[in-house]
Amino acid sequence: MRSILTISFLFCVLCLQAQDKKSSYTLDANFFYGNIAEHNTDISHLITGHPTGVILSYNQKTFGDNAWESRFNYPDYGASFIYQDFKNEFLGENLGVYAHYNFYFFKRNLMFRIGQGLAYNTNPYDKVENFRNNAFGTRLLSSTYLMLNYKKENLFNGFGLQTGLSLIHYSNANVKAPNSSINSITFNLGVNYIFDDNTTTEYIKHDKEKFTEKIKYNFAFRTGVNESDIINSGQYAFYIVSAYADKRLNKKSAIQLGADVFFSNFLKTHIRYKSVAFPLDNVSGDEDFKRVGLFVGHELFISKTSLITQLGYYVYYPFDFEGRVYNRVGLKRYFNKKWFGALTLKSHGAKAEAVELGIGIRL
Repeated sequence: MRSILTISFLFCVLCLQAQDKKSSYTLDANFFYGNIAEHNTDISHLITGHPTGVILSYNQKTFGDNAWESRFNYPDYGASFIYQDFKNEFLGENLGVYAHYNFYFFKRNLMFRIGQGLAYNTNPYDKVENFRNNAFGTRLLSSTYLMLNYKKENLFNGFGLQTGLSLIHYSNANVKAPNSSINSITFNLGVNYIFDDNTTTEYIKHDKEKFTEKIKYNFAFRTGVNESDIINSGQYAFYIVSAYADKRLNKKSAIQLGADVFFSNFLKTHIRYKSVAFPLDNVSGDEDFKRVGLFVGHELFISKTSLITQLGYYVYYPFDFEGRVYNRVGLKRYFNKKWFGALTLKSHGAKAEAVELGIGIRL
């Protein structure tokens, strides 16, 4: 499996490199050492050592050929590979591949990276062989990592140094129970190397233009599978229909206001289970599994990709499950001016409910 993931990472590197041979690109390697955050007392038995690992990355530089690059201070985009040893026999090891952006501040000495991808766990939950791993119910996990580095490039013959902090998150978003998830806070130290460095390359500045746009109306359909926190209660498909209006504030941002209707089929089984297993909770078993929420949100536009964050409140809430407030964060990709795809995570605070795959139209 390690070979497969390594090959996949190298393939991503080659594909990205082929996109723009004229621009500089860098490779970097970071060793990290840190701690697992005890965000839930249920995982205390899994924190027995200090996790270690490496982060290998390919970074394609931008110089303002497109206007969005100038608006975001000429970020890098690229691919990453992470190997992590949790130093716990029940958790095993994780190997992940990611797509990422690097954003720069303070004369490009401070770099902030956000990466999103998939990870593979070597020792997930098994009711017989590994029942203590209540963090990962599946081998395949969703993963996000954040990195804040002080970075200096080309200190000597193309080599540079970087150091800082990283936060690495793994979760299967309740695709299958259990799913307590793991967050690692780490210190990293690394080296970078720049290829095709052209010191005469100048950043292209684009004049700021006044941008106005009428209110747009969005309709989206999202789906996926998930399971309640009850192990082996079954995986069920869910469906979400959303309608919302958005107003662009400028080239970068838009605000949103809308509604969601949730058809969460796993709740049918969960409601029946609660009515039988916990009679004192006053659950009859006939409660409606559907929910309706109102939300406000923000969309950050980066080229054809955007980052969405939404905060919602259930106005129709016949069965109490994780509270009335929910949040959603994820990515949208515009295929053209109207149609888009989306990959989002819906949760209640830090408690994930589902990974949503969606398609929509903006009119």
